[in-house]
Amino acid sequence: MTDYLVRSLAAGKELRAYAIDATEIVREMQKRQDTWSAASAALGRATVGSLLLAATTLKGDGRLTVKIDGGGPVGGVVVDADAHGHVKGYVQHPHVHLPLNENGKIDVRGAVGTDGFLAVTKDLGLKEAFTGQVPLVSGELGEDFTYYLAKSEQIPSAVGLSVFVNADNTIEVAGGFMIQVLPGASEETIASLETKLKDMPLVSQMMREGMKPEDILNWLFGEDDVDILARDTVKFECDCSKDRFAQALASIAPADLEKMITEDHGAQAVCHFCGNKYEFSEDELREISVQAQAK
Repeated sequence: MTDYLVRSLAAGKELRAYAIDATEIVREMQKRQDTWSAASAALGRATVGSLLLAATTLKGDGRLTVKIDGGGPVGGVVVDADAHGHVKGYVQHPHVHLPLNENGKIDVRGAVGTDGFLAVTKDLGLKEAFTGQVPLVSGELGEDFTYYLAKSEQIPSAVGLSVFVNADNTIEVAGGFMIQVLPGASEETIASLETKLKDMPLVSQMMREGMKPEDILNWLFGEDDVDILARDTVKFECDCSKDRFAQALASIAPADLEKMITEDHGAQAVCHFCGNKYEFSEDELREISVQAQAK
């Protein structure tokens, strides 16, 4: 199965509506980072939200980084996504499992925390990247992405993010939706959407029943009122390399690099995003040190 995102106009073209199946992406992240249930749900929701945000706000070769830190036990969550549907992400503390919340669901709020922020840094190919930051209002993340869009992008929106984690920590489904109110939308359309969202089951429940992104949009608006514009493939992709880590090593203090050579007799670099490991011998570190000092 291939993950994908659906772009559409809905409700007489008064709303822009997106829905996504990111199950395989979140499964891959869970395997690579060995995340436990609460960490998986937090990272999965952040990933789905970042893909939706990238799809709605980026063009060309633009990319964005979402950073979430609410002071909870999972620590920081970082997700990179681009306009082409590529995404990578990690959670600082992957081994977090918490008791279910009062609704019998994974306690994402308890895992993420609410004393912190959601920050989005966009690289649009200009001289400087732009960062927008808002305080966390929920910790459940769907509401937090909604708040970010309202405050930093001035786009009235509704965001739903959902991940179902099995008892053995594997991912059964992961997906979500984003609906944006277009200029000129009627009060009747907005009120109808609000009513529908209140009655909407969890996206994960709908997906477990076999519903696809198109089906979720049709459930919200009716099949005759959804104009699908595109279906875009989305996938996990990490662009790490040994050369990139070599550049990072060249930027550290010369004394620390010398210590790696004389005391550790080498170094191992591990990518936070994908878990790939890169080994550097003493000779390679010496060469990095010489090149760094020559600059």
